[in-house]
Amino acid sequence: MNGDFLDALRQIEKEKEIPMETLIETIEAAIASAYKKAFSEAAEIRLRPDPAKRGLRLCCEKEVVEVVENPHREMALAEAQRRNPTAAVGDHIDVDLTADGFGRIAAQTAKQVVVQRIREAEREKVFEDFSDRLGDVVTGTIQRKEHQNAFIQLGKVEALLPASEQVRQEPYRFNDRIKVYVLEVKRTSKGPQVIVSRTHPSLIRRLFELEVPEIADGVVVIKSVAREAGARSKIAVASTEEKVDPVGACVGHRGSRVQAVVHELYGEKIDIVRWYAQAEEYITQALSPAQVMTVTINEEQKSAFVIVPDNQLSLAIGKEGQNVRLAARLTGWRIDIRSESQVREKLENERAAAEAALKQTATVNGTAHALDGALDAAADEPAHEASAEPEEIEATAAAVEAGHTVA
Repeated sequence: MNGDFLDALRQIEKEKEIPMETLIETIEAAIASAYKKAFSEAAEIRLRPDPAKRGLRLCCEKEVVEVVENPHREMALAEAQRRNPTAAVGDHIDVDLTADGFGRIAAQTAKQVVVQRIREAEREKVFEDFSDRLGDVVTGTIQRKEHQNAFIQLGKVEALLPASEQVRQEPYRFNDRIKVYVLEVKRTSKGPQVIVSRTHPSLIRRLFELEVPEIADGVVVIKSVAREAGARSKIAVASTEEKVDPVGACVGHRGSRVQAVVHELYGEKIDIVRWYAQAEEYITQALSPAQVMTVTINEEQKSAFVIVPDNQLSLAIGKEGQNVRLAARLTGWRIDIRSESQVREKLENERAAAEAALKQTATVNGTAHALDGALDAAADEPAHEASAEPEEIEATAAAVEAGHTVA
């Protein structure tokens, strides 16, 4: 095989990004298949460098044995020593082959095997490349939309953006450049399929890593991300160096850095808050831009009771509860928010109920005390004489019988 063949392999290596070793193995397997097709026997086919022609030499590798049983794979010791006087049993000798003896059918088989193996190698290369990029953000071009699914061209690969991973407000117009989060890489019968996302919370994290050098360097750390795709997101950041303001680093000069991320997300609002190890401070920051008066923590239930000024209640809760919901996701705490007047009213109601209960208890206690006193007084009085003279008894009975009233 002359130098033109080797140049063709180098061209394939460059275009398909397949290593030369893989291509040579593919050619060897294809010619081995053609050899078996032509001679009905398997052989160890090898491509060796040919310095004379600056190309490759087609060889059949045979093992040196005492008695030859398979001439396609073995060589007698005497013949081997004629080729190489130092040959011994167990060595391997290369025997040159020519492609002329393979025939048209065998050559067609070799061609099919080469094409198939190169396609498989290309698919495997794509799968390995994108498997290593899981969780990364890549830039692609929108090619088309089919059945609510969008297809993004990522270099030589067409990635799938499913409807479930799309942001409803985003347009996804043809030929628009867009950044996507590599969510999954699957093997299919048609090759590797790359699935990407525009709704994943980690997309925010990766975009800030691209825009903020301090995050890429590890000086600023994103501790947590909470996102409602297309509407609003919150990120909590901390600094590993005292002199670096993590919020300022993410915002950038006149908001340039955060605005770049917002622009990439088609105007999605982003709140950047400072992370604190203390839960009270962290929850206070997470509820921004609302102002917080007090935060009471319940460690056992992992809950927080928050009091805000009356004019800050709607801001703290947010539209349809969005702000407090994102704050709860960001911090990992269940948050219950009440306004100052609501807490005051609740305390007054509880105080009134307690006073009413106290009065009722006092009344019951007073009645019981009076009853006890009456019973004690009755017990202390002397008993009245119940006896009477017999004559008086008889007179009374007679009067009753006669219908007279007894005074």
